Amino acid sequence: MNCSSATAVLKISHSVWDDFAASVRKYLGRLLPSVTFSDMAQTCELSFGLDFKDNKMTFDEILDLPQAISRDSGKKMVVCIDEFQNINEYDDPLAFQRKLRSHWQKHTDVCYCLYGSKRHMLLDIFHNYNMPFYKFGDILFLEKIPKKDWIEFIGRKFSETGKEISGELCSMITDLIKNHPYYTQQLSQQVWFRTATVASAEVVDEAFSDIIGQLSLLFANIIDTLTPR
Repeated sequence: MNCSSATAVLKISHSVWDDFAASVRKYLGRLLPSVTFSDMAQTCELSFGLDFKDNKMTFDEILDLPQAISRDSGKKMVVCIDEFQNINEYDDPLAFQRKLRSHWQKHTDVCYCLYGSKRHMLLDIFHNYNMPFYKFGDILFLEKIPKKDWIEFIGRKFSETGKEISGELCSMITDLIKNHPYYTQQLSQQVWFRTATVASAEVVDEAFSDIIGQLSLLFANIIDTLTPR
């Protein structure tokens, strides 16, 4: 668990300064924390930094920190880790995964939400019998964002900046991209750049052609790396 993770864990479990400071001393005292409190502009902000140079907390204690806080505070906790498939890039990844699972599977007050953008890599982690996280928990596949939500989102973003785009053109954008979140936003942005006041079908076609042209070399390089099969 790094500094940002520890900060997030404590901020959501304690909202009052005294509780926050006490929690830092109790749970992270051996990590040499530096705590700051700011009430500028009538807003209070709690933050702290951690110095791992002389860390006296064991690796096991750090991994069990969410469970310890949840148990003592009486609050359930959800720990979310994005791009979890990158764990395979660590030194000795299998040993690290075994270490994580050995702790996490004993945590009764903490739920771990592990997600990422590389479906095939995540499936290997959770469906491969030889992997430490095999059958660790339920697997959920996110469906595409519905077209109606995209139409509302794109139209609202245009309107917020003083520009207009019809529902038909918003639908056209999502159809061209097949509701892919990243490229739907990229195409919408390119249409927005090319629109002075009111978007047109010609602008959408132009933006779409430009994106295809920009990415064609990238796509060709990806295809070249594929095996004949």
